[in-house]
Amino acid sequence: MILGAWTAQFSIFSNIMGHSWKTTWSRRRRACPAALPVRHDAMMGRMGKVVVTAEATLQASPARVLDALGDYTGVRSRMLTEHFSEYEVREGGQGAGTVVHWKLAATSKRVRDCLFTVSTPDENRIVEKDANSSMVTTWAVSPANGGARVEVTTTWDGAGGIGGFFERTFAPKGLRSIYDAQLAKLGAEVAT
Repeated sequence: MILGAWTAQFSIFSNIMGHSWKTTWSRRRRACPAALPVRHDAMMGRMGKVVVTAEATLQASPARVLDALGDYTGVRSRMLTEHFSEYEVREGGQGAGTVVHWKLAATSKRVRDCLFTVSTPDENRIVEKDANSSMVTTWAVSPANGGARVEVTTTWDGAGGIGGFFERTFAPKGLRSIYDAQLAKLGAEVAT
């Protein structure tokens, strides 16, 4: 009778989760009869895309903001926060075709060695693709309230497992605060 009640609960839960309760029950019933089936593929095994977005409205024309964002030898080097080190323009320096290197210390223990190649797929976006990882950062500029709205979005393939869970939970908050500081510095640059 008790087994029948557990079976009904597993059946309802597994229909919701899309998981077969029969194999889970047979493996776990000896250790913990109340254990519910777990979707290991969704929670532990697969890598997930991490997305970080920050935005600001600046009091400058979109053209002025795009010129500043594309200036890797001047403005961009002045936009860096204390989280960046070893900044070096290796090729170009202005817009598309630029190759730029830096190290980003999002935390004291996590440092990314980045080598970005810059492209401009259209007149309103600057895209930076990292040769050392799946990281892609897009700076999009559009007109807004007599100024320019700047949105920076970074994506990368996060880790799997429990480390991936923490990466998807905490990395966006840290990187967003770095981008907020950079956008404030960009605002000061284009206001002059």
